[in-house]
Amino acid sequence: MSDQDPSVRFASTHKVEARSSSPFTIRPAVETDSEAIANLIRELAIYEKLDHVAKATADDFRRHLFGPRPYAEVLIAEVDGEPVGLALYFPTFSTFRGQPGLYLEDLFVQPEHRNKGIGRALLQTLAQITRDRGFGRLEWAVLDWNEPAIGFYRSMGAGPLEEWTTFRIADESLAGLAQGKHKS
Repeated sequence: MSDQDPSVRFASTHKVEARSSSPFTIRPAVETDSEAIANLIRELAIYEKLDHVAKATADDFRRHLFGPRPYAEVLIAEVDGEPVGLALYFPTFSTFRGQPGLYLEDLFVQPEHRNKGIGRALLQTLAQITRDRGFGRLEWAVLDWNEPAIGFYRSMGAGPLEEWTTFRIADESLAGLAQGKHKS
């Protein structure tokens, strides 16, 4: 994939053009954004009080977002050519709906650039991508203590799935399960 033509990554399903709504721009990430993506994710981890588990590097993002098999896509928000926010997302599939959707893994705007419409523009762009691809839903998780984010998402019509609990298995537990070693 070429850094010169960011639309190549999206060409098969949706071409994302750079969107400008003065004074910021929303555009698809390119490989040379890998360091900026890593930096923004570190800032997000600090904000979420999870910096002790954030270990992703620019090389990880370069390999997994722009390598031979990209696992996710990223939108970058810029002010004066500097990355100030991002949305990292990937496709999912709903068996009940029988159609794909998008999962927003991370949405982050640096604190000094909040309340300027950047987060809303990132979500609006993701909603448009979701619809343009014929997908049925856009979903994400939010930490239950993050009241500013919860209020922001509710203001756009999103609501929690209160009857669902997210489960996760990772690291040693994942390795144990893969090897058939699990707690009874």
